[in-house]
Amino acid sequence: MQHNDSLPQQTATRALFNWMSVIVLVYLILVAVGAVSHGFKGFSGGAEGAAQIFAFANNPFVALLLGILATALVQSSSTVTSVIVGLVAGGLPISMAIPMVMGANLGTTITNTIVSLGHIRDRAEFRRAFAAATVHDFFNLMAVAIFLPLELMFGLLQKSAETLATFFTGSADMSMKGMDFMKPLTAPAQQLIDSAVAFLPGKGASIATIIIGILLILGCVTYLGKVLQQVLVGRAKDLLHKALGRGPIAGITSGALVTIMVQSSSTTTSLMIPLAGGGVFNTRQLYPFTLGANIGTTITALLAATAISGVGAQLALTIALVHVLFNVFAVILIYGIPALRDLPVRAAEWLAKVGSENKLLALGYVAGLFFALPALMMVAAK
Repeated sequence: MQHNDSLPQQTATRALFNWMSVIVLVYLILVAVGAVSHGFKGFSGGAEGAAQIFAFANNPFVALLLGILATALVQSSSTVTSVIVGLVAGGLPISMAIPMVMGANLGTTITNTIVSLGHIRDRAEFRRAFAAATVHDFFNLMAVAIFLPLELMFGLLQKSAETLATFFTGSADMSMKGMDFMKPLTAPAQQLIDSAVAFLPGKGASIATIIIGILLILGCVTYLGKVLQQVLVGRAKDLLHKALGRGPIAGITSGALVTIMVQSSSTTTSLMIPLAGGGVFNTRQLYPFTLGANIGTTITALLAATAISGVGAQLALTIALVHVLFNVFAVILIYGIPALRDLPVRAAEWLAKVGSENKLLALGYVAGLFFALPALMMVAAK
């Protein structure tokens, strides 16, 4: 009897520990983004130095490829966009950061494509899973193809995000007064990092601060996803099952909610792929849910922006809002126009048909689109 009584107690203790872990990990992400921004300012000597450092990415196309490659390598758009937020606050020009964010959005689709490769032994299963995974790729490719030229010509996303950022900060002197409580909260940890690297000569301390920040973001985002999975994945699955039969609006909304709950679009999409492989849902049914995951994943960059105070605060919020608007506008335009809506589904189903008949072609698609092509084009651009 005693043993049975202790089980609920153990469960409650584990749940409390998990939620405490979530709080600590969110705090560390905020510290890490602040560290990247602080280190980058120290290394570059402000905005002028930053412009020189990123002169290699003065081509928006190269910046886009850099975003794809970085996200494909670290397997997390949340990590890459959080780092970009810190870099913008440290002086990276927003005009270069926007294509990087678009690239990160595209690079994150590799995860569900890799998950679909788990079904490769069964041709029919693989075809269904690969189609459900690559619909995400084709949607994001279309979004970049439409919005990158619009951005370069009219500054659509930057202007919209700047207007919203000014509205939220409500201040002409570019300091997020409402977020000022973050600085004293993160200052002790920031001082600890500064004192740990203070012995390094010259710019070494700033470089070490950036590296510590990036590694912290990478580690914390990964563990935050795992802890939130333990706490919320059951509820996320329930939400997924309930929403998928209720039409596109419910699918998009639940995709966004599940992704916000588990802080990872990779987790959201990896929940879907086995359901597609098993034939429970088809690509067309899962498509809106995928779009919702795209919107939900932007929450991490918004969270990261709250870590920045002072002059860079509005810039950080602007780039975080660019990420949100890019995904929201893409869903409204591509999914909202019937002529465009079916294109990602058709392309994904065609590629899955070809890939299921030639497995090497499917593997080549993953390696080529996310790694080889961006790397080769970046080398060629230099």
